[in-house]
Amino acid sequence: MTKIDRRLMLKTIGVASVGAVTPNLLKGEVLKKPYEIKRRSLKTDILVVGGGTAGVIAAIQAGRAGRKVVLVENGSQLGGTTTTGGVAYPGIYFAWGKQVIGGIGWELVQEAVAMNNDTLPDFSVPHGEQHWTHQVRVNAPLYAMLAEQKCLEAGVQIRYYESPTQVAFSNNNWKVQTTGKGVSTEITCNQLIDCTGNAYVASIAGFNLIREEETQPGTLMFQLGGYDFDKLDVALIRNKYNKALEQGELVKSEFRGDIIGLLRSKGDNIQHIAGADSTTSETHTLANIKGRTSLYNHLRFLKTLPGCEKIVLRQMQTETAVRETFRIDGHYKITHEDYITAKKFDDAVSYSYYPIDLHDEAGVIPSQLEPGTVPMIPLRALVPKNSRNFLVAGRSLCSDRLANSALRVQGSCMGMGQAAAAVAVLANKSNKTPLDVPMREIRKLLEEHGGIVPA
Repeated sequence: MTKIDRRLMLKTIGVASVGAVTPNLLKGEVLKKPYEIKRRSLKTDILVVGGGTAGVIAAIQAGRAGRKVVLVENGSQLGGTTTTGGVAYPGIYFAWGKQVIGGIGWELVQEAVAMNNDTLPDFSVPHGEQHWTHQVRVNAPLYAMLAEQKCLEAGVQIRYYESPTQVAFSNNNWKVQTTGKGVSTEITCNQLIDCTGNAYVASIAGFNLIREEETQPGTLMFQLGGYDFDKLDVALIRNKYNKALEQGELVKSEFRGDIIGLLRSKGDNIQHIAGADSTTSETHTLANIKGRTSLYNHLRFLKTLPGCEKIVLRQMQTETAVRETFRIDGHYKITHEDYITAKKFDDAVSYSYYPIDLHDEAGVIPSQLEPGTVPMIPLRALVPKNSRNFLVAGRSLCSDRLANSALRVQGSCMGMGQAAAAVAVLANKSNKTPLDVPMREIRKLLEEHGGIVPA
């Protein structure tokens, strides 16, 4: 090999070597190292975990009362059941001709209705057995935006896509470690409110929980179109449906054995997914897959029916909504008897109004309350045993299963969220734990912000 050949070979090897580690960058492109997880440390007066029905109201109340507030939500928007879950008809706010749940939750609902040019139900007309006529239809995306804007206006720092991984109490403060996309955050707070709906933070903090072996089924909300129900051969469809059930093509419990009910309603709140559980990412993934698989199988079946060949899926929520998981073991357990008799409590901070509404594989038959009955929620049911500076609001309050089937609905959760936040604000200001805050101060603060407190 000549000297010229060797020089050419070395030059070629050199160019190739450099090219292997330095990509050809286009104009304006900059080569960056892999990004690192950002570590943050935050201090706040009150931390609310869970930006759903109760958490949104809690955060706004605490912010409006002058406290520094952080709201951690593992999803992409606020509103929970009303928005992500698709149950966009919260309630119930009026009982027996009188408003029993007001405040910040009612403010959001009213504004959502007005902004969408909708109308409120006529609450002066008794609902009888049809309690849903007193629930308020709202535009879910609009409600999510309103909730977010009101949190921002109240000075709340919202942290989406984050979940707690560690929770510890030290020196009269809580230290909560959260992990999200590209961030790991240590949040130090004086008062902590668990609004996850699963008592998730309470569990990580080491407090005991309550749960039955069997839980209520979940529901994936959706809407169908592309057919005329009045022109369908109902008898033929029912016959074909029964054959599909016999052959194992469809699962009877998923639509309560009522394919005609599915077609008549065109979806909405009709599906039942047994064992739906949102407690962990694994169980929530399974609930979502089951919900979508159920709908997919039924949609394929419906397309084989005369008159349904052009059926379409107009809308579907991104998650299967869950009704029941864990509840805290609190200082007081609200029982079914307490609920249906409207037992009075000296420490009642909010009302609840809804029929006993336990879903099972056969469906649901609501048990209406007796005339004049308006149940109450005591503060002790929002506080785990052996805790300090810790509150829970929403469906994971301490209650038995039947009472919880009514307490879990949106109106009640909104009232709880505002009450829990008011207590947290006062506890933070006076350096107390929630159960040591005087009821007269709680009542005063809630009423200043439009809340309705039982006498």
